[in-house]
Amino acid sequence: MTTSAAATSQAPAKGRKARLSGPDRLTVALMVGVPTLVVLLLVWGPAIATVLFSFFDWDGYSPFSESPFVGGKFYTEAVTIYPAFWPAIQHNLIWLAVLFLVATPLGMLTAVLIDHEAKFTKFYQTSFYLPVVLSMALVGFIWQLMFSRDQGFINGITGWSIDWYGDSRYNLWAALIATTWRHMGYIMLLYLAGLKGVDQSLREAAKVDGAGERQTFFKVVFPVMAPINIIVLVVTVIESLRAFDLVWVINKGRNGLELISTEVTRNIVGEAQRIGFGSALATIMLLISSVFIVIYLRIVMREDS
Repeated sequence: MTTSAAATSQAPAKGRKARLSGPDRLTVALMVGVPTLVVLLLVWGPAIATVLFSFFDWDGYSPFSESPFVGGKFYTEAVTIYPAFWPAIQHNLIWLAVLFLVATPLGMLTAVLIDHEAKFTKFYQTSFYLPVVLSMALVGFIWQLMFSRDQGFINGITGWSIDWYGDSRYNLWAALIATTWRHMGYIMLLYLAGLKGVDQSLREAAKVDGAGERQTFFKVVFPVMAPINIIVLVVTVIESLRAFDLVWVINKGRNGLELISTEVTRNIVGEAQRIGFGSALATIMLLISSVFIVIYLRIVMREDS
């Protein structure tokens, strides 16, 4: 028997699937099972429990089985008699508008300028991205150096005596300036990655046709980056809904800085211990976030198919 014939005889028969050995099956099971278990325990488990708790008046101490079922009572109270609900919704919408209309264009503009490889590009890229690696709580403390009434930089150079973090007329906008500083670096990174992936021949063709830099970007480059635009939109929406750390550091979401996330925390872990009501607020926030997540997943799956 020749060598080729022997190799052919040892190969699996045509159409027969190669079976995994015992160790290989165990490895695959662990690679699939462990991440799935972690997701179920840390993501889906708490999410389902939150929805369940929202229909019961549980105080957090007594056995849950003894908690009275209240149905949709807490949802009705949230939208009708809870005084902080609609201000929190309004502030979250303002947060979204500022991130989308201010921080995102600034991040995109910064990415375009860096993509043109101006002088000191690496320095600018590092400087704008540095806030992204910082926590929002730390960002709030950093901007306290700017907004402090007695020792802040702004009051120091203007002679004003404004309590930027304490005055309800200004604290929301002060917090938005701080979060814009951080968010634009993240958007810059996303758009910079998208710009690096644009086919250079498209820009050259636009230049041959007489298009200027602005026309080339908005008529050629920007439409090509449609997947990046969708990601940026979803990220911006989620960031506006889960805003919490910065506001909690400033004043725990009071006095003009109410957000949905701070109201959830105040009701669940605060002195009131209104687990059911706080869970209802969290469920409302989850539903709003899910709408944009589903839209994003549909677009991604449509592109992959």
